[in-house]
Amino acid sequence: MQRTLIIDALNSEAAQPTIALCGWIRTRRDAKDFSFVEINDGSCLTNMQCIVDTGTPAHAGLGEAATGAAVRVTGELVPSPGKGQKWEVRAQHVAVYGLADPESFPLQKKRHSDEFLRTIAHLRPRTNKYGAMFRIRSEAGFAVHDFFRGRRFSLVHTPVLTGADCEGAGEMFRVTTLEPGAKDLGEDFFSRQCNLTVSGQLEAEALATGLGRVYSFGPTFRAENSNTPRHAAEFWMIEPEMAFADLEDLMELGEGLTRHVVDHILTHCENDVNLFDSFVDKGLRERLQHMLTAPFARVSYTEAVEILQKCGKSFTFPVSFGTDLQTEHERHLAEEHFKKPVIVYDYPKDIKAFYMRQNEDGKTVAAMDMLVPRIGELIGGSQREERLDRLEARIREMGQNPEDYWWYLDLRRFGTVPHAGFGLGFERLLMMLTGITNIRDVIPFPRTPGNLEF
Repeated sequence: MQRTLIIDALNSEAAQPTIALCGWIRTRRDAKDFSFVEINDGSCLTNMQCIVDTGTPAHAGLGEAATGAAVRVTGELVPSPGKGQKWEVRAQHVAVYGLADPESFPLQKKRHSDEFLRTIAHLRPRTNKYGAMFRIRSEAGFAVHDFFRGRRFSLVHTPVLTGADCEGAGEMFRVTTLEPGAKDLGEDFFSRQCNLTVSGQLEAEALATGLGRVYSFGPTFRAENSNTPRHAAEFWMIEPEMAFADLEDLMELGEGLTRHVVDHILTHCENDVNLFDSFVDKGLRERLQHMLTAPFARVSYTEAVEILQKCGKSFTFPVSFGTDLQTEHERHLAEEHFKKPVIVYDYPKDIKAFYMRQNEDGKTVAAMDMLVPRIGELIGGSQREERLDRLEARIREMGQNPEDYWWYLDLRRFGTVPHAGFGLGFERLLMMLTGITNIRDVIPFPRTPGNLEF
């Protein structure tokens, strides 16, 4: 008999004489005449309660199976007299696929700390919190694709292996086939230094000059030895690029994407969001709903610095024109001053990357960062420098060789066009959607300094 997902069984409009469910036992309570067995298959937050009568073939099949065991239950879907549940299953047959030793199975019915669960990342998707987290991750990914498809963006796949440093930071993972200690790059696989990419932006720009509107959605890597709750060595980025677009178009796109994903999650993940609102971040749902009702604030970098200087708050990092905004500054703007997401634009060129379009004042670039409450920076992007002479000069000014970017400069030699794009850190988006404060807890198997266990 074909298996039914628990989410579909719970949403059934009528009783069913026979239904087959599979899942892992969350709880088992034995009484004199029957056993209550709650199972979950990961399709939703709610468990299905199964009644297994003593002395029946179903009870014999259940045996000693307890929390953590994988089972198949066949029986009748009937209305449940229990409070808060519409249906339950009267078991007619139970098959045990795999037992879990109750003495050693680490996920017993109690609350576990996030720190402990990171040590058993292979098992934590079976908990309520992380099951909800990864369902939201799945739906948020779908919402991203839905948003861009509805605006006729083409999905593109940019290289993971690269010979370029998009950010100019140098904090990249090297990829090599050379033996340890070998130094002759001419003997390496690509005959040159190869790294894991920090961004697919440069390649996406090339694709945008042919397809018009593109976006990539994939893994990126930073070899930054940082153990903060906001940084990981491997993370996923959403990177759209638009030809015939300026900074204003980019700000509209970033706000529209964020709103679309929030609306999708509130609509399609109601129970999972409620879990986080109740147990992780009280007020989460209200904050997310507020993002849909009020326009995002917009302020220039110069105005943002003035706001921070006049707020009367003592920051760990002093604020002045020309300094990069730190997380404490970003959160003050979003949480305390504007009390909603805010887009800061026109940053000093000296703190931004070479590819950002220089404004006519000679001091700033047409860059934008979207800051959101509890997270800080969610999106960072800019109008790209489409003028060949300006771009070449800026590359040299930053101590890099224009010849290393010959193909990127060709985009300015052959039919250059105003264009713009941004990067949105997917894990930071998930932190915003769930109230989770550590990036390690929104990635199934986080890669951070010293952590490559799974």
